[in-house]
Amino acid sequence: MTSTPERATALLALHTDSTLLTLVNVWDVASARVVAQTAGTTALATASHAIAAMYGYEDGEHIPRDLMLEAVGRVVDAVDLPVTADLEAGYGDAAGTVRRAIGLGVVGCNIEDQMKPLAEATAVVGAVMQAAAAAGVPDFVLNARTDAFLRAGDRDPDAVLADAIERGRAFLDAGAPVVFVPGRLVEAQVVALVEAFGPQRLTMLPVPGAPSLARLEELGVARVSFGPFPQRVALTALQEMVEGVARGEGIPEGTRPLT
Repeated sequence: MTSTPERATALLALHTDSTLLTLVNVWDVASARVVAQTAGTTALATASHAIAAMYGYEDGEHIPRDLMLEAVGRVVDAVDLPVTADLEAGYGDAAGTVRRAIGLGVVGCNIEDQMKPLAEATAVVGAVMQAAAAAGVPDFVLNARTDAFLRAGDRDPDAVLADAIERGRAFLDAGAPVVFVPGRLVEAQVVALVEAFGPQRLTMLPVPGAPSLARLEELGVARVSFGPFPQRVALTALQEMVEGVARGEGIPEGTRPLT
């Protein structure tokens, strides 16, 4: 297995390459192994919402930090690929949480700004990158997330986009290699964000109705991830099986063995 700094460098290279990086998020060892063993997978991302749900917690840092990190560490130990972790807003100590995650072998993470004052949010980005460098992982891939679109409400879309651009640029200036802008983005907004940040600097959640993955690659988006949706897809399949059992059916055709 490669070292943590080497895996971080590999993960960063996957972001800066013109090929769109696709990360299907995982939440435990079983899901991590399935995704890792599937052709085309080059890295893994954990989903904080899905991990919290696995343990019976609501999303939003209700799960204890130690429990979240334990789950993330199990994923890292189960695969030989770079792993980036969703660490929410850092559980009150983003730099300390990242130091602990790096100790587990994590080489990238999401940190939410939660639309805190920009100076405060930018300071967190700087502190995280400094902590990673001090831990010997200067290529740590902080996916600095702004919630501008998620918390937009009924605000004017142009004002929301301007907020996302201002925050994203500040995070990049503070050392983050990429900026995560989740939410329902139309193509014109994606174009504006890529122009503002530069190519291979924007990461997204490709919600239904977003431009296709092929189009996002053409536009210069660095990465897409899928958050809690892979777990929802798996649980939908389970629910459909249970409904079939209630109708007298058995194991669905095409069910694959876990390896």
